Amino acid sequence: MSDLIIDDRVTIPAAELSWTAARASGPGGQNVNKVASKVDLRFDLPATTALPDPVKRRLAALAKNRLDKEGRIVITSQVTRDQPRNVEDAREKLAALIRRALVPPKPRKKTKPSRGAKERRLDEKKQQAQKKQARQKPGDW
Repeated sequence: MSDLIIDDRVTIPAAELSWTAARASGPGGQNVNKVASKVDLRFDLPATTALPDPVKRRLAALAKNRLDKEGRIVITSQVTRDQPRNVEDAREKLAALIRRALVPPKPRKKTKPSRGAKERRLDEKKQQAQKKQARQKPGDW
């Protein structure tokens, strides 16, 4: 297996990726019982040196449902009946996930409601209160 090139700055060494094959589920006729075409690709996130810590944290958050108990990301592919194509599909899924983690989130800008919005909210509250007040019997208050 070769290195996984994410973009011009980031490349994941092949030594940090491992994969296993298993029999795929689903249709495939007689072939499904003979050929191990399903692929589980594992990326050792805690031990990688290819990604900086902030990217590792974002990637762990993005892939929280794909982490095993050791913290490795597990990508499964059984799209095709061909093992090499499933390996490439799993590698592309991992690359897309890492590309998403490379983009830092925009910082949130605090905003305030406008004066008009505040006045509309208070007017609406007054109307609701008057509506409920009108529903009461005269002796209730």
